[in-house]
Amino acid sequence: MKIAVVGASGMAGSRIVAEAVSRGHHVTAVFRRTPPAVPHPDVEVVRGDVTDTGPMSAVFGGVDAVVGATRPAPGAEDTVAATVTALLDAAAGTRVLVVGGAGPLRSPSGGLVIDDPAFVPPAWRTIASASTSQLRACEAHAGDWVYLSPPAILEPGVRTGGYRRGTTTILTADDGSSRISAEDLAVAVVDELENPGQDRHFTVGY
Repeated sequence: MKIAVVGASGMAGSRIVAEAVSRGHHVTAVFRRTPPAVPHPDVEVVRGDVTDTGPMSAVFGGVDAVVGATRPAPGAEDTVAATVTALLDAAAGTRVLVVGGAGPLRSPSGGLVIDDPAFVPPAWRTIASASTSQLRACEAHAGDWVYLSPPAILEPGVRTGGYRRGTTTILTADDGSSRISAEDLAVAVVDELENPGQDRHFTVGY
């Protein structure tokens, strides 16, 4: 496949690029700032801003799928809805997988994760709220998209190749934790691109 990854320098995006290339896919890695040198022959490096719809449409021309793995800078959380809308506009006609947040998932205790302090402490509430707005913007768009909510904790770790997949309720382990490594999230992303599921909103976790 030919896959474009927007936000390729981030924690999730960089690992999605690596996972896709390791499986033999060609990746167009989109960086907002000056991109690093990427020596791998199956990675094409592009500098671009996802909100520039025209240039991004050209970047996405000819790819089989687009992954949106952008994350707002602190204080800019209110931009996520406009950003994902621009991404979906630019990718018109191409399948888009948006790596979002856990906020809009349902909590096992009822209600949404964003309102459950067991998963979203006060310090995380602003970004969790942004992910809820992000999903709503996707739902309002007619494009071909799928939204992946990670578990409550997403952090660098080890690639085990294993994970559980759920729909719109957050996944927890036996000890009540909700987490996955960024490496295994990347596995789930590329699995979805290779073999699309039926759910427009899904989650993964250990």
